[in-house]
Amino acid sequence: MARQLRLRLGRPASHSRDEFVHGPSNAQALAAVDSWPRWPGGCLALVGPEGVGKTHLARAWAANVGAVALDRLAPDIAAAAGRPVLLEDVDQGVAEEALFHLINLAARDGGGLLITARVKPAAWPAALPDLRSRLNALFIAEIEEPDDEVLEGVLKKFFKERNIRPGEDVIPYLLRRIERSATSAREIVRRLDEAPDQVRPVSRVLARQLLEND
Repeated sequence: MARQLRLRLGRPASHSRDEFVHGPSNAQALAAVDSWPRWPGGCLALVGPEGVGKTHLARAWAANVGAVALDRLAPDIAAAAGRPVLLEDVDQGVAEEALFHLINLAARDGGGLLITARVKPAAWPAALPDLRSRLNALFIAEIEEPDDEVLEGVLKKFFKERNIRPGEDVIPYLLRRIERSATSAREIVRRLDEAPDQVRPVSRVLARQLLEND
């Protein structure tokens, strides 16, 4: 059998809305994000485990509405006046007084605040009583772990970014065996692309060899 040589002509990762893979597991979150600027109080907390597409969806929203992305540990409050704001990974630590002010600004004309986190606001640390009450009242949208439809689309996206055409049986094989997250999908595609023998096509045999070595 002829052996296939693949050229490394990777494409940059994209956070465009057109390339966001949607399905039942993220439909509710997608609808919630799209309902801006009708979010209650001007705020939405987009919540879900690592690797489910929060960053992709949030940055696509920010690009679409002209939102400013702020540093969660040192947000520039002045930059948020009169415009929508994106604040990511807030449950990993945040400047509490600044977040309190950003939530208040979000309800004003031209404002808006999209926050991403892995857990719901009730679980975020907050020493300020006024901030705690604001967090408890936030409008929440959850992204669940990817269903088969989403995970298949994500695998296809990552293969496309690396200019790989996998065998027809590769993606169905991977769907039954990898962890259900975009992070796992990206990692297995990377490993398939960077397997030591670069002349092999990306086949089910290669995928099985890599997974069996884990």
